[in-house]
Amino acid sequence: MPGGRLTQQERQQIALGLADGLAYAEIARRLGRPTSTITREVMRNGGPTAYRADLAHRATERRAHRRRQAAPRGTRAPEQAHGRDSEAVREYEEVFTTLLMQQGLPKMMARVLTCLFTTDAGSLTASELVRRLEVSPASVSKAVAFLENQGLVRRERDERRRERYLVDNDVWYQSMLAAARANAQLAQIARQGVGVLGRGTPAAVRLENIARFVDFVSESIARAAEQAREILYTQPETASGGTAAPGADTDG
Repeated sequence: MPGGRLTQQERQQIALGLADGLAYAEIARRLGRPTSTITREVMRNGGPTAYRADLAHRATERRAHRRRQAAPRGTRAPEQAHGRDSEAVREYEEVFTTLLMQQGLPKMMARVLTCLFTTDAGSLTASELVRRLEVSPASVSKAVAFLENQGLVRRERDERRRERYLVDNDVWYQSMLAAARANAQLAQIARQGVGVLGRGTPAAVRLENIARFVDFVSESIARAAEQAREILYTQPETASGGTAAPGADTDG
């Protein structure tokens, strides 16, 4: 029923829809569900290429069982700021964590980064992360050290001299530049292969085309990141009517 938990039959329909290449919105329309429900369901259970209805159903039942065991009788979920739906926030955090894991982050590192991204302040202390994630201080310390080494979080001291871990808005800009540099290195290595394999040979032509393609993409990424950098610092009120391109003429 719309609004209730997905049934096993609905999960089977989702799996069939994904196999047929249907968009999330179309699957949602056929099931009479919000698109966000289908998106969360798929992303928290392996993504569009690895989603399996039976595994997803069992995983959901296990998560529900763990939540019932973890919550003492009579307790309530912590109240969310701004009137947010606690269950919706929790599900969204699972989707975000799953996506980060699919992009290569280990699970604990992904959970910590998601926690920081979805916190209004954008920063938390070690003890706050321990409470929110219900993990050991050692797990948090190891995750933060990894993320800091990757340039994804940084540390600072607050007014009470506590160490806080925070996500910097500029991290996405730096990440794009790092990707561009990695691509440029790939292009360089590909061109070395042209000389080794013999210019004009099929293998050398393939490598030369790869190098040209990667050069173009990496230059485009670097240029776009520089042009769009200010978006990372746009205040919500200025973006409420839609996001304009950086430097765009908005006078009509």
